[in-house]
Amino acid sequence: MSIHSVGLVGSGIMGSGIAEVAAKAGHAVVLRSRHLEAATAMKTALARSLAKQVERGKIDQAAADAALALVTVTANLGDLRDCDLIIESVVEDLAVKKALFAELDAVAKPGAILASNTSTLSINDMALATTRPEAVCGIHFFNPAPAMALVEIVRTITSSDATIDAARAFAVACGKDAVDVLDRPGFIVNVLLFPYLNSAVRIFEEGRASIADIDTAMKGGCNFPLGPFALLDLVGLDTSLSILTALGETPAPTIVTMVESGTLGRKTGAGFFSYNK
Repeated sequence: MSIHSVGLVGSGIMGSGIAEVAAKAGHAVVLRSRHLEAATAMKTALARSLAKQVERGKIDQAAADAALALVTVTANLGDLRDCDLIIESVVEDLAVKKALFAELDAVAKPGAILASNTSTLSINDMALATTRPEAVCGIHFFNPAPAMALVEIVRTITSSDATIDAARAFAVACGKDAVDVLDRPGFIVNVLLFPYLNSAVRIFEEGRASIADIDTAMKGGCNFPLGPFALLDLVGLDTSLSILTALGETPAPTIVTMVESGTLGRKTGAGFFSYNK
């Protein structure tokens, strides 16, 4: 089962990031959003990312041009019909994802793999919305996908060995470190990471230390590249709340309040820190 062409569904930062990774590895990529303007904006963002890499000497102009030429955009789900692999990266809502998998199952060619980039939701539930549960798995990239080395390959109870092998080979071809994990909430990283992030917010709520000092402590004391509050802002407070809920964790009240107020982190320009949008 070889993967040559990849479909990406979803107009967020993860979709364009995975598209960049796949195109740079030589895969033909179809970016699909419900609105063509959003899909076009994703390709524009990808072009900007490649241009910055050229400026910094990480890739040459020919490589950037070749990667961009491999990417097409569409608002039509049917344009994914010839893809060997389709990865969804839409909103973290199981009902939405199940409905999407049913649609993808109807348009994807026989033998195509359907994958989710979810960080916590049950991929098995998505698989059961299709007529090809053996060809469904998780391929969980981390944000930002071009920079982060890890991909979690998630096996459901119905995933075939061929599906998992092909998904792992795709991740490795994209230059990533692939790890295998069973379909359980949080997989490996998030089940360990988010209780820590939640605890950091609780420490702040208890008045033990300031946000800045907690971040400084974890960077200096544990050699983490980001402190917990900067990382929460990067992930997004809404996404973090969804993950904590899926893990059965009681979220710190500050996280709930910030989500209710629409203060979601980098994506909104303000979270625990302020950002220029």
